[in-house]
Amino acid sequence: MAEITITKNNFESEVLNSDIPVLVDFWATWCGPCKMIAPIVEEIANEYEGKIKVGKINVDDEQELAIKYGVMSIPTIILFKNGSIADTSVGYVPKEKLVEMISK
Repeated sequence: MAEITITKNNFESEVLNSDIPVLVDFWATWCGPCKMIAPIVEEIANEYEGKIKVGKINVDDEQELAIKYGVMSIPTIILFKNGSIADTSVGYVPKEKLVEMISK
């Protein structure tokens, strides 16, 4: 399953009401570290298909969601479980850190 584009219109259904954990990548097109971590996020989306959902939120397009979840720097990756924040990572991190987040 490919990454899902998340907006304020589908956030509740795709993230908060998801039956499986959701890894959400807050990013922007102009962000260098976001471009560096994007292939890692895509790998995780493919490797953990069916176990987690992976979504991307463009902070320029969805400022309300970025503000609501306190995103001050990007990339910010938030893991949601049962509609609540389970873990957060800010900045570029290696794949192992994201896998560790998912595995908790």
